[in-house]
Amino acid sequence: MMGRSLYILAAAFAGFALISCAVSYTNIAQQPGSPGDAALWRTMGLVFFVIALVIALVGVLSTLFEQAERRSEEAAAQRRQRRR
Repeated sequence: MMGRSLYILAAAFAGFALISCAVSYTNIAQQPGSPGDAALWRTMGLVFFVIALVIALVGVLSTLFEQAERRSEEAAAQRRQRRR
């Protein structure tokens, strides 16, 4: 259950990364008075993308550990049934 939330959060950060990179190639970043220059937008996009990758990795590991715990509990239940 937690893995799904982390995947959604990673997708949101990846979306922000794409938007930041897209802004760096438009005229918005070159306008005077705009928030930062193109290099700053590209750097923000890269940082958002790295954060998205880390969150996705945590989501994958969380899902793997949940699955291992569930299988361990199922195996323990089967062992208890065999003893009876």
